[in-house]
Amino acid sequence: MANLDRRRFLQISALAAAGGALSACGGGTGAAAGGAGAGTITVWSWQGPAAMMKQLVPAFEKLFPAIKVDVQDIGNPAIWDKITTGLAAGGQGLADVLHIGVDYLPAYVEKFPDGLADLVPLGADRHKAAFARGMWETVSRDGKVYALPWEANSAGFYYRADLFEKAGVDVEALQTWDEVIEAGVKLKEKTGVQLLGIDKPATQADSANLFQMLLQLQDSFYFDMQGNITLDTPQAVTALTIIKKLNDAGLVADMAGGWNTMISSIKKGSVAVQAMPTWFGGIIEETVPAEKGRWKVRLPPAVTAGGKVSATVNSTHLAVAGTSKDKAAAYAFAEFVLTRPENQVTIYKGKGIAPALMKAYDDPVFHQASEFFSGQKKGEVFLEALSKPSFVTNYSADYPRALKAVTDAQSKVLLKGADPAAVLKEAADLVGQQTGRKVLR
Repeated sequence: MANLDRRRFLQISALAAAGGALSACGGGTGAAAGGAGAGTITVWSWQGPAAMMKQLVPAFEKLFPAIKVDVQDIGNPAIWDKITTGLAAGGQGLADVLHIGVDYLPAYVEKFPDGLADLVPLGADRHKAAFARGMWETVSRDGKVYALPWEANSAGFYYRADLFEKAGVDVEALQTWDEVIEAGVKLKEKTGVQLLGIDKPATQADSANLFQMLLQLQDSFYFDMQGNITLDTPQAVTALTIIKKLNDAGLVADMAGGWNTMISSIKKGSVAVQAMPTWFGGIIEETVPAEKGRWKVRLPPAVTAGGKVSATVNSTHLAVAGTSKDKAAAYAFAEFVLTRPENQVTIYKGKGIAPALMKAYDDPVFHQASEFFSGQKKGEVFLEALSKPSFVTNYSADYPRALKAVTDAQSKVLLKGADPAAVLKEAADLVGQQTGRKVLR
């Protein structure tokens, strides 16, 4: 599951000056390319993913008896501090295999050029076509591959079907977000329940998730692939305008406090929609198991009529540290976990982590009806999204600055009624001043 708290990522900026330290200490190359290597390797991950990798270790060690694997649950967000500190120290103390989120990977690559090993010499390129569309582009740059994709979380639209039925709204028929707003007004009138929640004062750094999803549904993001700032574009203004319309209509509950407030809203039934990625379905099931049959899920409505309804909104990857003493052994483990369908199926069954490996979706588990989600084949809903062309996001090393500017802009809109175009222009100009990047209009 992708991280929820990105605030700690801001520390990377403070450590940028240390980035060059890794250039002089690339570490040993381990066994020759094509060999599996030997010895003991350490893997850093967190909670659920770590638990599932530990389950796979016996099978791996049976296949590669010369390699021993130590999987460590560092915790999330603690892992980001630990990886960043290790990279800034020239790679000292880093594990061999590192579990990294899509929003962190670009900064690690840009700030610490030799911090992560290039996996091409180890054979990574042969897996290029095995993953969901757009995923390979998130882990590669300038002919080098810095990680193998693990998760591929698509944008989702989880909703309380019973509440919408009471309001006389057919959610599956909603084609655009303007229609969602109309339906939300009717829902609130009939049930007293607000449509969705946003952390209005941005008490948590991930309070712009809805804004970001609306951008990606328009094939846009905070930066383009050349690193130019795209916060002052028609797509960004459209996204924030939708959020303003939702708020002006009284449909947005304040989720100040972040995760705990969101979970509380699910338990209380105070909002009817969770516009969250694939993995969030498991959170809903764990939070309100008694509501089996009341929930459904679909891909989000398009921003404009006939527009996209699919977007890969976040993902995670396994990388090999540039200072690993046996890169071949480290890569062998990452490859074992991520490129074998049976292993990804095991992980999905255990923790509901949606694989980027498309072959895994041949397994019947992804095509079973879900009792909790009203008999829907939830896996097929998201498989539909992963099967479509995906916009490739460029988080860049300056994502934390852009994220802060965006959340501040959104708070001005939600709390003070500010004009979306005006605050986004201010945000884009601020990020441009901070980074020296060009602002696209």
